[in-house]
Amino acid sequence: MNAEEHAFRFSANIINRNRTLLPNTTLTYDIQRIHFHDSFEATKKACDQLALGVVAIFGPSQGSCTNAVQSICNALEVPHIQLRWKHHPLDNKDTFYVNLYPDYASLSHAILDLVQHLKWRSATVVYDDSTGLIRLQELIMAPSRYNIRLKIRQLPLDSDDSRPLLKEMKRGREFRIIFDCSHTMAAQILKQAMAMGMMTEYYHFIFTTLDLYALDLEPYRYSGVNLTGFRILNVDNPHVSAIVEKWSMERLQAAPRAESGLLDGVMMTDAALLYDAVHIVSVCYQRAPQMTVNSLQCHRHKAWRFGGRFMNFIKEAQWEGLTGRIVFNKTSGLRTDFDLDIISLKEDGLEKVGVWSPTEGLNITEVAKGRGPNVTDSLTNRSLIVTTVLEEPFVMFRKSDRTLFGNDRFEGYCIDLLKELAHILGFSYEIRLVEDGKYGAQDDKGQWNGMIKELIDHKADLAVAPLTITHVREKAIDFSKPFMTLGVSILYRKPNGTNPSVFSFLNPLSPDIWMYVLLAYLGVSCVLFVIARFSPYEWYDAHPCNPGSEVVENNFTLLNSFWFGMGSLMQQGSELMPKALSTRIIGGIWWFFTLIIISSYTANLAAFLTVERMESPIDSADDLAKQTKIEYGAVKDGATMTFFKKSKISTFEKMWAFMSSKPSALVKNNEEGIQRTLTADYALLMESTTIEYVTQRNCNLTQIGGLIDSKGYGIGTPMGSPYRDKITIAILQLQEEDKLHIMKEKWWRGNGCPEEENKEASALGIQKIGGIFIVLAAGLVLSVLVAVGEFVYKLRKTAEREQVSLKNRGPHGERREWGAQGVSRVHTSQARMVSEPALPWLQQEACQPHLCSDSEHTSPPLWLQARPSPLLSSWPMQKPPLWPSCLVSPIRSPNTARALFNTSFKPCHSPAENPPG
Repeated sequence: MNAEEHAFRFSANIINRNRTLLPNTTLTYDIQRIHFHDSFEATKKACDQLALGVVAIFGPSQGSCTNAVQSICNALEVPHIQLRWKHHPLDNKDTFYVNLYPDYASLSHAILDLVQHLKWRSATVVYDDSTGLIRLQELIMAPSRYNIRLKIRQLPLDSDDSRPLLKEMKRGREFRIIFDCSHTMAAQILKQAMAMGMMTEYYHFIFTTLDLYALDLEPYRYSGVNLTGFRILNVDNPHVSAIVEKWSMERLQAAPRAESGLLDGVMMTDAALLYDAVHIVSVCYQRAPQMTVNSLQCHRHKAWRFGGRFMNFIKEAQWEGLTGRIVFNKTSGLRTDFDLDIISLKEDGLEKVGVWSPTEGLNITEVAKGRGPNVTDSLTNRSLIVTTVLEEPFVMFRKSDRTLFGNDRFEGYCIDLLKELAHILGFSYEIRLVEDGKYGAQDDKGQWNGMIKELIDHKADLAVAPLTITHVREKAIDFSKPFMTLGVSILYRKPNGTNPSVFSFLNPLSPDIWMYVLLAYLGVSCVLFVIARFSPYEWYDAHPCNPGSEVVENNFTLLNSFWFGMGSLMQQGSELMPKALSTRIIGGIWWFFTLIIISSYTANLAAFLTVERMESPIDSADDLAKQTKIEYGAVKDGATMTFFKKSKISTFEKMWAFMSSKPSALVKNNEEGIQRTLTADYALLMESTTIEYVTQRNCNLTQIGGLIDSKGYGIGTPMGSPYRDKITIAILQLQEEDKLHIMKEKWWRGNGCPEEENKEASALGIQKIGGIFIVLAAGLVLSVLVAVGEFVYKLRKTAEREQVSLKNRGPHGERREWGAQGVSRVHTSQARMVSEPALPWLQQEACQPHLCSDSEHTSPPLWLQARPSPLLSSWPMQKPPLWPSCLVSPIRSPNTARALFNTSFKPCHSPAENPPG
């Protein structure tokens, strides 16, 4: 006896024992077995039952014979009660028809609401027969109205082996699947999916059958698979639970062994619907007044006269049965108002996580397994496979004197991070190195390698390594929030110090500045000369003791103007001071200019001469792209290579063209690239965090330029992994507790190469400032040569004027005459011994007695004191004698202005003394 026949007998017996439902009536029943597709047999047996006198016919539930029985019931006006889904056209004329099975249009809306709640963007729909497309037409039409991609597949019709289809979906990485099939086929699918390795936490199955709760799901409770279904049996009602328990006891006695894959003694949905259908008919019969049942003959076509009224009673009935609230549409006879429980598989079995109804929609009371707060339970006490790659300082082999096994073989930043996550989330793990040693990149055919492939193939649950988050990888796997931010930069060999030039003291100022300073010096000197000649206040009286003298002089000759500028520029005195306001303004501005220039020069001189300067041939990615002498590249199939490969920036496109044209530019791993950078003229493009670690331990390497881009390292999980969100929360917790920074300081802190900006000033060597000694020596030599030239020039001019050869002149131009005994007599040229600036030329004329005084003078005149000459300095300064010669002063010096008339002076000598010379 099958479950439906047992349910029919079970419900009839309960009604007959309950005298309050049908107090004066005993319910009798007739059960006939037919073949699903034999319409003739179904018609014959339906007529036989109508001849007995019946109030309703239940079933058949499936097959083509259903329509044959329905046509007979319509003709004889006998209610036909259906318990399975049946395609019901909009123009259906079956007025004597009701169906207790939920309408599939409503069930499709329930599935669609659940998919939207789970935020699926893609899914696969698998159906078992052609009617599945009709049942799920509301769901299949969803992509046109919702942002979801659906892939439609069909189960094999001639076989129960669904493994080829499951294998194809696994290869296609279809993790979200909706199965529309019977409960027996669902049991086969779950068993074969377990054999295919698809019963993991990465897969989410939704079954449309309402008998999912009846399947034996014990083998899958701890698999981690996300299994969701619907249930119409209202087991939360205590009355329903009592009836179901009683049914189970009787069922176990009648059929101890259940079907394969089903629980023993469980009440199926068909049985519960049949139980409710029998009760509705019994209740409506009790409420129908004075209704009699008579025998009907199919060949006479005489209808039951109470059939129409009884059918109206059934359609208007409202009953709270085992399957919840039962209400029919008065026109179509379909069940319109019902509640569906959303059930999900947990480690304790199936649990109710929400409710759906046509009027209120979806109401999730607990998020389904695989998303939300319930994920922690799935991680607790679970053992995860972690794939990684060796990369200092993230993952390294631990150095030990003894042989290490398992996770103890590894150490590093990522290992410490993994330990912290395991401590927070309560899972255990096994670390495995990826076979090809690669992070993961996609080839031209779309195939992945490295750790990404391990996650796609579900050979690993987590990828804990310096795995860069990229949009291409994000399409293949899921990432947690980044645990470290970074960017691409350039690793290059630190340049050697440049050999300093002997003229390094010129480096503080550029050649342009030196040229401008020279031009400023020449310009200011010339302007000072012109302004000093033009301003009347720069001229002064050459003979201040003579009130009648109109001879004036000017100190700022052209040479003196240049000397004044040079003295100011060198911050030395020149004993020349401007007197006029205009020349003082020029002097003040020039002094301010020299103050800034000398101060700037002095400040830069220390930096240029005391700190060894490093000159690198490249300073940025642009410099690297513009040259071809230095080779550069990245790790093959890494995120950095993918960045340059996909970049649309012209500089990076040029760099990728260089790298792709030279396969040797790409290295297998970072270690190979670092060694190549040290030994060859090669620059490695890599993540800034690794560069920071390497440069801390190798002072011959340095980072060139700043960051080319910005990205982050994340923990990779397979697509749809239930662990991603919880791992992200744990990473944020570690970040808030500053543990991520502490771990980085632990593994990145190295020997500490000295920073260039912290170097102490070293002593200056001759290599750096030797040029200033050369300039000094050159200046001295030049001055000696100029002095010799001046001496020769002076002697030549004197010899030409007095017609005397150079050998007969003394060192001061005096003339020598040689006697017979070789004794020379020196005749001093009085006119040439007088200082030109004071008295340009002294000529003796006739004495003027009226200008002479007979009195004794104890000191020379004031004008002689003010401007002593070489001739006067040879006199005794205490009591200079008066000698009988008069001096006149014809104007020949350019610094002396001629007076309007000449004045002759006659100094008188004492009688006791002879005049000199």
